[in-house]
Amino acid sequence: MQIGIAGAGLAGRLLAYALSTHGYQVAVFDPAPDAHARVAAGWTAAGMLCPLAEMDTGDDDVYALGQRSLAIWAALAERMDNRIDLRLKGSLMLAHQGDEGAAEQMIHLLQRKTPNPEDTPRAITIKELRDLEPAIQGPAHAWLLPQEGQVDTGLAMRALCAEAKDVSWHWGVQVDSLHPGEIVVGDKRHHFDWVFDCRGVGARRLKYPHPTELSCQNVRGVRGEIFWVQAPEVALHRPLRLLHPRYQVYIVPRQNNIFVIGASAIESEDRSPVSLRTTVELLAAAHSVLPGLAEARLVHTETNLRPALVDNFPRIETEQGLSRINGLFRHGWMIAPAMIEDALNAALEIPVLATL
Repeated sequence: MQIGIAGAGLAGRLLAYALSTHGYQVAVFDPAPDAHARVAAGWTAAGMLCPLAEMDTGDDDVYALGQRSLAIWAALAERMDNRIDLRLKGSLMLAHQGDEGAAEQMIHLLQRKTPNPEDTPRAITIKELRDLEPAIQGPAHAWLLPQEGQVDTGLAMRALCAEAKDVSWHWGVQVDSLHPGEIVVGDKRHHFDWVFDCRGVGARRLKYPHPTELSCQNVRGVRGEIFWVQAPEVALHRPLRLLHPRYQVYIVPRQNNIFVIGASAIESEDRSPVSLRTTVELLAAAHSVLPGLAEARLVHTETNLRPALVDNFPRIETEQGLSRINGLFRHGWMIAPAMIEDALNAALEIPVLATL
């Protein structure tokens, strides 16, 4: 059976990997010049796998997708000898003295929305915090979310592509339109038994008839900005969020003492470099909880557009010969594996929990 995939971001690579392991013939089309070009939104992400912490912008369905995806990431890490650098040590929420109001509001919100009471954030003392993460200094309040973790997005993007055996990758190719069983590139029509549209923000330029308001084609880009800093003297073992009245700053540790810092979700489709305001606010907030970052070196900045639908929730649309997956927004890495399972089960009746 021949499968065509438009888009080689996270969803497209997960699909290609899953389908190739089941013996399907897979062709992937993407405008990026090669497999390592940081074009897709999946590259510009911290890789936090935090279903509970994201309940402030999610719902029960997103939470369930996140929980299932954690198990799938664990299986993938085992198959790949953890070349994706999966870490499941929980996550932390922190707040400074004076910010208790915003922090407590967030914690109470998560407690109300969490389907599983056992997963609710657990308040820990500052001594417990320092035992877990000696490098953290400054916050007056801390909560541990033990059932969460992270994955290295760059390593995972490369590994998924490398492990998708016998997949035909078509780089530097702009898909002009999609139809059931067909991908059109210029004047050439490629025919397949099934087509998956995983183009994110790029999907809206494809030619679909009469998209509805909640359709996967009615997608917008939401700007995100991240920073990489390197601090050889700083050790951090789990991702953290700093709860602040105006924003939430996250810090995610990676290999080689790299720390990914971000927070911004701006309703703009501007892809220009990071703003001065974001730079000052986010790096100052990060330094306020990790003083050791004072001598860190800023080694990389990046912006990209997260694909979001009207309601900011993900969506799968299936008709005979064509599936569309879109709207992963800020939850992409957290929910993508389970979304791909659902899409494959709906389209090809591949059993759930057997695809990856």
